[in-house]
This record gives sequence, C-alpha cells and structure tokens, in this order.
Amino acid sequence: MIKNTLSILNGIGEKLEKKLWGSGIISWNDFIDSPDLKFISPCKKRMFDDFLISALQELDRSNSVYFSTNLKRREHWRLYNTFKPEAVCLDIETNGLMPDNGGYVTLIGIYDGFDYRCLVHGANLTPENLNSEISGYKYLITFYGAIFDIPFLKRSMPEIKFDIPHFDICFGSKRLGFKGGLKKLEAELGIKRHEAVSGMDGYDAVKLWEHAKRGSKEALELLKIYNMEDTVNLFKIAEIIYNGLRLQTGIDEYLQCKNH
Repeated sequence: MIKNTLSILNGIGEKLEKKLWGSGIISWNDFIDSPDLKFISPCKKRMFDDFLISALQELDRSNSVYFSTNLKRREHWRLYNTFKPEAVCLDIETNGLMPDNGGYVTLIGIYDGFDYRCLVHGANLTPENLNSEISGYKYLITFYGAIFDIPFLKRSMPEIKFDIPHFDICFGSKRLGFKGGLKKLEAELGIKRHEAVSGMDGYDAVKLWEHAKRGSKEALELLKIYNMEDTVNLFKIAEIIYNGLRLQTGIDEYLQCKNH
C-alpha cells in the first residue's frame, strides 16, 4: 500500500491521489516514469520525482523512521503491511491519575506477534528497559495511544524515544464507522477475552494495582492478564482495520483496472 501512496507528496491529498490512480498512475514508479502530468507543473514534478526516488531508497533500506516524519500521521496505517514483521503493540496501565497529579505507569505490555512481555512499576519498569524493549522494532501499534499512552509515557519518562511510525487503530476504526473504546470494538469484531478478565475495564485495572501494591500476587497476575489481552488483541484488530482502510481507498479496484 505504501508504494501506492501518492499523498506522501506535499500538496497531494486523497482527492488528487485518486485522480492520479484513475489516470493510471498507481505507484511511485508510475509517477516517476510519467514524463509529464497535466495537473502538476514540470518544476513540481521534478521535485516530486526526487522525493519519491529517495522514498524508494529508504524503503529498500527498511528505514521506517524516514516515513514517520515524511508521511502524514493519519496515513501511517498504510505502512502496516510493509513493517508488520517488525511491528510492536504497546499498552499501558496507570494508577488512575495524570502525571502532574501523582500519576504514574503501573504496567506496560509489549507484544510483537509472538511474545508478550510486561514491565512492572517497582520491578523492571525503567526508561532504559523500555527503550531497550522497543528499540528493535520499526512500527508501533496502539489503541488511542497517540492521545493517551505515548504522551503519558513521555511526560512520565522524558528519556523514552518514540520515533517510528505509529498506527493508532482507535482513529483508524473511527474512519471505518466504529464507535466506542477497545472493549466495544473487540466485541463488534468477535474478539473474545480471557474469561478471567472478561468484563473488566480501566477502573478495575486501577483497583487491581491498589491490591497489588498491598502485596497481592493474585491481583498483580490478574492485572498482567488484563493488560496482555489489551495488548495482544491489538494485532488482530490492526489487521482488520488495515484491510478495511485499504478497501476504503479503492486502490484494489484501480489496480485491477490497470492490470486489465
């Protein structure tokens, strides 16, 4: 999908992108190989060509950071299929307060499609450990993380680095007409939770942490299961939302027309 994303060019929105697709300019290579485009000036065309040549080189190098800054944030979902093998899902739990009012992260869940790991406050949750955990990945998946999780982490631990593309499936799902939070979305998509934490919400997670602080190992284990479900399910949802957003663009119809 990313090589079909002509809206990566400054000044080209989704409308003009579809106009280009409709004229047979489906990919970056198509754009570069077209000697002239009626609705783009020769000067701008040369600039765009240079940019796309650079983008192709960075894509060959698998440099996701390049696209984090050069692709509009709302379009980071288009990178999902490219960087899926090196993607990481992240979800945090907190004590229910904001950082400037005594709030802190109680637990961070990390899942890469194979292994779930968690960092716990007072045990192994440090900026160094978190940076180490996420440093090997090239793509971030969260639910509402652009508004809550990532800003909260950055305020709590300024040393944390998040410079990779970020697919916030909350906003992707809204573009597809879904409403509500993660639990409601899971239910609508038929994704079931571990029975031990079915029906629990963020308030329950705060209460579990309170019990864990008082020494309850059972509460801490339940909190980990709750967070694991929040984190692991993100990959399943990301796949569905990505496919829905791709379908919404109509790119496959344009590709089919061109191939015929």
